[in-house]
Amino acid sequence: MFLKNLLLVFSISLLFVFGCKKEEKNTQPLPAGYHAAKVLEHMNASNYTYLRVEENDKEYWMAVPQIAVEVDEIVYYSKSMEMKNFHSETLKKDFPSILFVQDISKTIAPANQNAMGDNPHVKGITLEKEEISVEPAVGGKTVAQIFEQKETLNGKSVTVNGKVTKYNEGILDRNWIHIQDGTNSKGEFDLLVTSKDVTKVGDVITIKGKVALDKDFGAGYSYKILIEDAAISVSK
Repeated sequence: MFLKNLLLVFSISLLFVFGCKKEEKNTQPLPAGYHAAKVLEHMNASNYTYLRVEENDKEYWMAVPQIAVEVDEIVYYSKSMEMKNFHSETLKKDFPSILFVQDISKTIAPANQNAMGDNPHVKGITLEKEEISVEPAVGGKTVAQIFEQKETLNGKSVTVNGKVTKYNEGILDRNWIHIQDGTNSKGEFDLLVTSKDVTKVGDVITIKGKVALDKDFGAGYSYKILIEDAAISVSK
């Protein structure tokens, strides 16, 4: 009987120890503003990975810059923007609600990407200058000139040629395009453009659109300057 009781006490002690360790792991605090979500399902489409995740017993969908993940893997993020009644043309799927996440990561450290294209005005985001030289548009501006004359050009239509260096499609009912032409004004060399028109990375294009300053879409998506509602054509 003594041996039986001893084994029972030992078993209960083991359950208590492992139970405490499990509880400690599950309740590990995150930095302020961070989310930890478990991947339940994933699929790639165009430049994005769509994830069905679980967080605090709640399931939801998110769209992130394409990332390799596995089911049951934990992903972290701190910046997101919700879109309701979103339709993915690529997946042919409707989402009653979906989060577009800009800093998805497999670790607590944020990634250097976001859903609407790299934003140099978000802390930690960097853009690389390409060694290119694009002929300026006839009667148009260079990227450097747009940055130099931005106050005067605010609200006005401009034409500019550039090479597409980054492209994100179908966010907030528009496409997000980064262009460079090889010019540089005090470290500003990459111009963000929004458009309904479709293009791809590597294309050299002519864009015509309106200059807008200090645009804030919320959730960390703020831009000192961009070209809005641009019409795009392939440069000749």
